[in-house]
Amino acid sequence: MAKRSPDVSWQDAIGSMLRRIETTATSLAAGFPHYGDPDTGSWTTSPAGDWTGGHWVGELWLASADTAEPRYREWAARWCAALRPRASSDTIFRSFLFYYGAALGDILCNDPNGQAIGLEGARGLAAMYNARAQVLPLGGEAEEASDVGDGEASIDAVGSICGLLAWASEKTGDESCRRIAREHALRHIDFCVREDGSVGQSATFDKQTGAVLRRYTHKGYSERSTWGRAQAWGMLAYVLAARWIPGERAFLEAAEMTAEWWLARVPVDNVAYWDFDDPAIPNTFRDTSATAIAAAALLKLAALAPDRARGQRYREAAEDTVQALVAGYLTPTDAEDRRPPGILTQGCYNPRIGLATRNELIWGDYYLFEALQVLAGRLSPLAV
Repeated sequence: MAKRSPDVSWQDAIGSMLRRIETTATSLAAGFPHYGDPDTGSWTTSPAGDWTGGHWVGELWLASADTAEPRYREWAARWCAALRPRASSDTIFRSFLFYYGAALGDILCNDPNGQAIGLEGARGLAAMYNARAQVLPLGGEAEEASDVGDGEASIDAVGSICGLLAWASEKTGDESCRRIAREHALRHIDFCVREDGSVGQSATFDKQTGAVLRRYTHKGYSERSTWGRAQAWGMLAYVLAARWIPGERAFLEAAEMTAEWWLARVPVDNVAYWDFDDPAIPNTFRDTSATAIAAAALLKLAALAPDRARGQRYREAAEDTVQALVAGYLTPTDAEDRRPPGILTQGCYNPRIGLATRNELIWGDYYLFEALQVLAGRLSPLAV
């Protein structure tokens, strides 16, 4: 890890991102921001939110809670309502939509519609549960998965599932949702967390027993490689599991294992390549979105770690990481940069199909904005 620098202002970076949020909210007539042109700031949108729309609404909830300005609350409420039809979609990734896009409205802003819509999403998600296998399958409509259906699993949404379902249990008093989340998260340690702490993205399992039939990575360099975003999703999965489902030691152990693996292998400048095993490194894509996810996860882990010295090390690593993102990748990156402010550049969506390999990615924006709020002391790391 590179030595931390004191010359990055969290407040200035938050200000830049708030300007980007406002520009996005006032420029889009329809469709959720999905990925953006890093030079012009124009967005490619998704009509129904795809798997990413909740991160956009989550940014609005964060901005509303931080600034108390009515326009952010109004925008968040409007976009949250637009997610409501997705409560019945047959995809595990709806947890991203309804945790960040709806439940955060209740958690951060005490918004009754956010609560109602979040609970609808949680009920729809819980209905997918396979009690025999003790897992929520991907579903037949899972976005961008190479294999979908009732016998497939992915690390990507484990964290948001834990957050959404455990929050729903807190709101309703029905502990069945938290139990489902716990069992799902435990199964994914077996499915996706390797013995050395690296994370494989996906698994095929027996629908009757839950036994693993195949482990693979479908968005990385190869089926056995460690895709950068899978490692970051794994880190986030188990800090959120530990935060929302206390008392399960395996979750904190998995969070620390995956974080230690990341910290031991991330480049010295703290910004991950798209896949840790790409033989073209260093002449390949970075992924600021994976890096932002990891930074948000490290801040939560710092607050959860029972060992104070280890917690401080995670906090310092998160600071290093966010400083690197802000200084090198958040526009403007220097005095000559004329691009719109607040764009997180060099997000790498999917090199396998050549999709948005050096772009702004809405989920990267969300996790960087969350991390900045924490570092600036404006948000508890365990609030969301």
